[in-house]
Amino acid sequence: MLLTGASGGIGQALVDELAGAGARLLVTGRRQPALEALTARHPGQVTALVADLTRADDRHRLVESAREAGCTMLVNAAGVNRVGLFESLSDEEIEALVTLNLTSTLQLTRALLPQLLAAEHGWVVNLGSTFGTIGYPGQAGYCATKFALRGFTQALRRELADTRVHVLHVAPRATRTGMNAPEVEEMNRALSNTMDSPQRVARLVRRAIEAGREETQLGGPERLFARLNALVPGVVDRALRRQLPTIRRFIGKPRGDTP
Repeated sequence: MLLTGASGGIGQALVDELAGAGARLLVTGRRQPALEALTARHPGQVTALVADLTRADDRHRLVESAREAGCTMLVNAAGVNRVGLFESLSDEEIEALVTLNLTSTLQLTRALLPQLLAAEHGWVVNLGSTFGTIGYPGQAGYCATKFALRGFTQALRRELADTRVHVLHVAPRATRTGMNAPEVEEMNRALSNTMDSPQRVARLVRRAIEAGREETQLGGPERLFARLNALVPGVVDRALRRQLPTIRRFIGKPRGDTP
């Protein structure tokens, strides 16, 4: 399989979990030392290729390597976040979010799709987020990309329904990784938001793949909140409005409520 984002927190845990289950992986990321550590831990099972998914030539190299390795599964785990009030995000930060979390993922998936369609069983596994179902203050840019990724996954699954390609979407909740700034972890503690370890997320992703579950939302409270958001969004609006002072205390300047 080809797994992107392997040098990140969840990505590294996924490599360890999947390799531990016997999978052979071609992994990619932008941090060479982290990738070298993965290949050293799993000799003969993990091959690493440093690449920047936002670059067309790097994506081409990945697809060629995946073809040579006979990959029949693509796990899209690469992503970035920029926590902050939307008005504080720069054009460059918005562009970075959309390019890596969404555009590059779609482009890589499209490029690898002929190989997956030709396989006896092909797989596309997209790692989304709870914030692909629930719009959350301070996460507007990230939510935009993860809502779009969830919609892409659903549409692609339906488009390929009469093929042998399985398309899965797994949505972790808050996870304790190096991507989180210290103030984000402090905010989650103040709001009593449960944070999973990368290892727990990786274990649950593996189980979702093994079960072939098309949609997986990690965390019982998060599943309930997502259901409420779909059915009675006003209830969620009111609940999150009460959290705004705490959210702004950690990631933005406090200001008075608007009517």
